[in-house]
Amino acid sequence: MTEDDIGLRERKKQATRVALRDAALRLALERGPDNVRVHDIAEASGVSPRTYNNYFSSREQAIVAAITADREQRIVTAIATRPDEISLSEAVISAIVEQYADPGDQARDVLLMITTSPALRESYADSVAISERPLADALIERAPDIDPLTARVLAAGVGAAARVAIHDWLTSVAVSASSTGFVVPAGSLAERMRAALLPLAPAFEAAVKRASLPH
Repeated sequence: MTEDDIGLRERKKQATRVALRDAALRLALERGPDNVRVHDIAEASGVSPRTYNNYFSSREQAIVAAITADREQRIVTAIATRPDEISLSEAVISAIVEQYADPGDQARDVLLMITTSPALRESYADSVAISERPLADALIERAPDIDPLTARVLAAGVGAAARVAIHDWLTSVAVSASSTGFVVPAGSLAERMRAALLPLAPAFEAAVKRASLPH
C-alpha cells in the first residue's frame, strides 16, 4: 500500500467520524438524546451499526464528540499563539478558559440537553481529558528550557484542574436547568475554569524560574 493510499484511507476514516458525530448531535437535538439509537445515527451517516461501533462506543460519546471536536488541538494552538510577553501560566490559563468558554460550544439548546441528561453529563465530563503529551510539548515550545518531566507533571495538573472545574460546573448548571429550564450563563464556566487553574500558576512560574538558572 502506497503512502497516497494510506493518506486516502485516513481521510475517509476521518470523514466518517465527522459524519457520525454530526449526525448524532443533529438527531439528539431534533428528537432528544434518549430517542436516538445507534442504528439511527449509522443510517443517517450512510454506514452500518457495526461501522459506527468502530468509531464510538455509545451514542453519548458521539454526541459529545461533535460538541468538543478539535478542542484539544485548539487549546495547544492557542497556547502557542499567545503573545510572548505574557507569562507561561497566563498563556495556559487564558487559552484553556477561552476554549471551554467558547460560545460555539455553549449554544443554549446543546447545553440544556447536556445538563438535563445524566448520561451526557458524564460523557461530557469524561471528554475534558487533555492529553498530557501534546500539552507538555506546547509548554516546552513556549519555555524551551523547562525539564520535559516537569512539563508533563504540569500538563497532568492542568488536566486534573480542568476536570474538577467541569464536574463542578456541570453539577451546578444541572440543578439550575432541571429546576428552571434555563442554563447558567457561559461566563460561569470561564470563572470556574480560571479558579481551578489559578492555583497551578506558582508551579508554572517556579518551573520557568528554575529552568532559567545556570546549569
